[in-house]
Amino acid sequence: MGDTNQNQDVMDNVKEYGQAVLNNPKTNHQIHLLNVIGEIEGHECLPSTTKTTKYEHVLPQLAVIEDSEKIDGILLMLNTVGGDVESGLAIAEMVASVDKPSVSLVLGGSHSIGVPLAVSTDYSFIVPSGTMVIHPVRMSGTVIGAKQTYDYFKQMQNRILRFVESHSGAKQKRMEELMMNTDMMSKDLGTILVGEEAVKEGLINEVGGIHEAVNKLHALIDESKKRKNENG
Repeated sequence: MGDTNQNQDVMDNVKEYGQAVLNNPKTNHQIHLLNVIGEIEGHECLPSTTKTTKYEHVLPQLAVIEDSEKIDGILLMLNTVGGDVESGLAIAEMVASVDKPSVSLVLGGSHSIGVPLAVSTDYSFIVPSGTMVIHPVRMSGTVIGAKQTYDYFKQMQNRILRFVESHSGAKQKRMEELMMNTDMMSKDLGTILVGEEAVKEGLINEVGGIHEAVNKLHALIDESKKRKNENG
């Protein structure tokens, strides 16, 4: 009966928040599965027909993970078109600050603000057909065409680029070149990187799928526990 209730709780969490805890008795590791799917919703609610990841759901979960002695690591799975820049960057900063091993896996895509999310973990994977779209910061709605507005956009863009550079092998100058590329998208600036291309640019560590991502996370958890035991 207890196992049935636990399984139901897991399914409810997957359905409601796209989250679950993977508990492998062979490794004795508990991994928190965190999905970032669709559009990242920020301070404004998106239409009910839009698939979203709500940052007010994700941030408390990350705080619980950090404080929990039971959770050993985080597996972050991404298939996102981007979304609210401030909220996406807040999630990325929080993932990076969690003191537990973490691995990300880019599936369909990790576009726009999904790029810093993908690099926020200790190690990253992308499936061969996965895509990452790098483009300048944009804002929907009414924008005042003043120098201060453009300065703010530039400041926000630099924050993103500095985060990506500090959490991956990509360099800020090269990222700016990819952002301002005019040759690839007919109605927009930017660059689409597919699978191995994201690895070659230094954004992602390795091409691989769920098997490689889970195995790498188990290895990182083992290394982390070994260091802690050695340090007393």
